[in-house]
Amino acid sequence: MKQPEQILSDPEEVGIKPDTIAILKDRVQQEIDSGLLPSAQFAIARRGKLVAFETLGAATSDSLYCVFSSTKAITSAMAWLLIQNGELDTSIRVSQLLPEFNERGKQDITIEQLFTHTAGFPHAPFRPTDWLDPEKRQQRFRSWRLNWQPGSRFEYHATSSMWAIAAIIELITGQSFAQQVRSRIAQPLSLEDLWLGCPADQHHRIKEVVHVGEAMTAADYAALNLAQPAVTEVTEDALTRFNDAEVREIPIPGGGGIMSAAELAMFYQGLIGFNGSAPQWHNVPWQPETIESATQIRTQDLLDPYTGIPVLRGLGVVVAGETQANLRGFGYNNSAVSFGHGGAGGQIAWVDPETQLSFAYCTNGHDRNPIRQGRRGVSLSNRAATCAASTD
Repeated sequence: MKQPEQILSDPEEVGIKPDTIAILKDRVQQEIDSGLLPSAQFAIARRGKLVAFETLGAATSDSLYCVFSSTKAITSAMAWLLIQNGELDTSIRVSQLLPEFNERGKQDITIEQLFTHTAGFPHAPFRPTDWLDPEKRQQRFRSWRLNWQPGSRFEYHATSSMWAIAAIIELITGQSFAQQVRSRIAQPLSLEDLWLGCPADQHHRIKEVVHVGEAMTAADYAALNLAQPAVTEVTEDALTRFNDAEVREIPIPGGGGIMSAAELAMFYQGLIGFNGSAPQWHNVPWQPETIESATQIRTQDLLDPYTGIPVLRGLGVVVAGETQANLRGFGYNNSAVSFGHGGAGGQIAWVDPETQLSFAYCTNGHDRNPIRQGRRGVSLSNRAATCAASTD
């Protein structure tokens, strides 16, 4: 939990005008006041300082949220440390580290393809509870089949590929990947409320997931000239399971992170070299070359099957790009090098290296209308990016 004294008293110290934060807060408040969302929390950080941390609706500053797929960037950032230290090479085949991938045609999948959602098994099943049993974990990996040739296309792997990345982290380090995240990322960056596998004594702080609004019909999608999204493992029932204590305690690498918006925003400050008052790149786990490589676009020749636009993926993160950043989870006024990863239900998390501003937004109200949710995300990101737009 971020105490009031940890929030910068004067945002202008880092070149942010207070009125721009107020405009962002008003936009977040809109859907609380309308009754659509039960609560929301957001944070703005810049140059290593937490500039704003606000909680609205039926929640407090002590509340924690499940950030779902925003977790992918955190698990990936742990793997980046192994790459940085020469312990992991993304060009090698997964089967060289996990022999289970030698079965059912998976032998040629590379480590990089796990990060970029080009591995070919987007819907491979994996029960979270299987992670706790090494034998069941290996059985799952062996049983997975390819849906298409690895590297030939992009299709979002909601959870499957991140289970494999977590297993590789554990193989190399000899420790739980969640313990590695805790000791090598959360603790050095003073992110005390960043959890992958949330301990039971913290569960009372977590806001329960609720589904809100009306789902769009096939006719609604047709009227917008959009394809109706395919049914995946990310169902309402699956997301609601994160209200269960058993699931909250499991470190789910692709979607189980539990934290505050402040932790999430400050995590991204670490990724651009800031940790409190220390000079840039002097007190963070990553080297600048590591981040530059991890955020290099590796999928620009592939198209997103739902939006039809080029896929701009680094190693576990999305890059905004020069155009159509709004369709990748960013605002229109984010720079092209902005990177991050959103999460189910409208969670937002990104950093803009050009302005050195990071933004995180969490809500426990999962909107059944993905168009409205997407527009909300763009609107909030626009306002967040503007906080740094007209300053020094």
